[in-house]
Amino acid sequence: MLVFKVKKAICAVCCTIVAAPLAFSYPANEPEGESSLKLKTVVLDAGHGGKDPGAPGQTSSTSEKHIVLSIAKKLGNRIVQAYPDVKVVYTRDKDVFVELNQRANIAKKNKADLFISIHCNSNSSKSPYGASVHILGQNSSNQSNKGDYFDKSMSVARRENSVMLLEDDYKTKYQGFDPDSPESIISHSLMWSANYESSLMLAAEMDAQFHEAPFRKSSYTGIHQDVFYLLWATNMPAVLLELGFLSNPTDFKYLSTESGQNQVADKLFNAFKNYKSYYEGSMNFEQNAVIQPAPAAESIPESYYAIQIMGLGRGLKASDPAFKGLEVKAVKASDSSVYKYVTAWSADRTAVLSALEKVKIKFPEAFIVKVTGDNVKRD
Repeated sequence: MLVFKVKKAICAVCCTIVAAPLAFSYPANEPEGESSLKLKTVVLDAGHGGKDPGAPGQTSSTSEKHIVLSIAKKLGNRIVQAYPDVKVVYTRDKDVFVELNQRANIAKKNKADLFISIHCNSNSSKSPYGASVHILGQNSSNQSNKGDYFDKSMSVARRENSVMLLEDDYKTKYQGFDPDSPESIISHSLMWSANYESSLMLAAEMDAQFHEAPFRKSSYTGIHQDVFYLLWATNMPAVLLELGFLSNPTDFKYLSTESGQNQVADKLFNAFKNYKSYYEGSMNFEQNAVIQPAPAAESIPESYYAIQIMGLGRGLKASDPAFKGLEVKAVKASDSSVYKYVTAWSADRTAVLSALEKVKIKFPEAFIVKVTGDNVKRD
C-alpha cells in the first residue's frame, strides 16, 4: 500500500527547467484498433540546458543539465522498449537552452497524457541529501504545516521560475503568470484540481521508489506541493523530480556515474509502469458512457450544492476504484473537455457542508461547489 505524505516546499537551489523549441519524439507503433483510451504519450523534460547549467557538479560535464538529460534518455529508452505503443517525447535531446513556455507548449501540442520533469538539487552545504517529488499544489496538505504555505514556498518558486527573466519579451509571453504573486499561481485552480489526483498518484509511485537504493530516505524525501510555472502551464498530470543533491558526495556518485544513472532510470521506470497500470485501469469504462446517470429531475433542483472530488479529461464508470467507494456523478459543460466529479449533492448547503469532513478523509483536496445546469462554480 502506498502512503501519501505531502510536505512543505523545500529550498532547492535549482534554476528552472528548460525545453527545446522542437520536440524530439519516438513514435509509437500502435496496433490497428488499439484503444485510444490508453496512456499513449509521455513527455520527458530534462531540466536546464545550454546557458542554464542548473546545479553545478564537480566538473562542467557533471553539471545538472548533463546528468538529467542522460537519465531522461535512459528512462525514455526503457519505456519504448517495454511499451512500443507509447510515444515518448523529449523536450530536449541535446545541450540547448529553450524557453519555459515552449516546453509547456510541447506537452500540449503532443496532447500528452503525462509530463515528467527531471532535476537534481544542490545546497551550499554538503550535508543535505535525498530525492523528492513535486506536484502543483494550491496549499500544503501537511497538517503539521500551520504557517502561510505561499510565504514558505514563494522563494523556491521564484528561483525555479527565474529563468524566464533570461528570455526576450518575457512579460508578453508569460502574461497571466506572475512568479511573485500567489493569486496568479492559483487563479487556474479548477485546471489544477482537474489533474491533481493523477499527479498525486504518479508522485506516490515515484516517492515509493525514492525510499529504495540507490536513493536514501531523508528529511527532503516525500511529496511536495509547489507552484512552479511548468506544472501550472502544462495542464496535465505532471511531476517535477529532484533526484538528489549534486552537492552531496554520495548522491553525486550515483547521479553522475553510468551505473548509478541506470539504477535511477530503473526506479523511475518502475514508477511509470505502476502508474500506467493504474491509469489504464481507470480507463475501463464503456465508450461514450459517463458514470452513473444524474438523479431524476424531481429529486434535485436545477441548482444545487455538491462536493467536487476531482476533475478529469475522461469519463469513468460509477464503479471505478478512483472514486474510493463514493457515490459520484459527472458534470461536464458543453464547451469543456473536463468532467467534474461531484458527490454528496443536495439543495441544502448545510447538509453538503456536514459531509465535507468525511469526504476529505478520502479526498483531502475536496471542496464545495454550486452546480447550476452544467456549470460548476467553487462556493
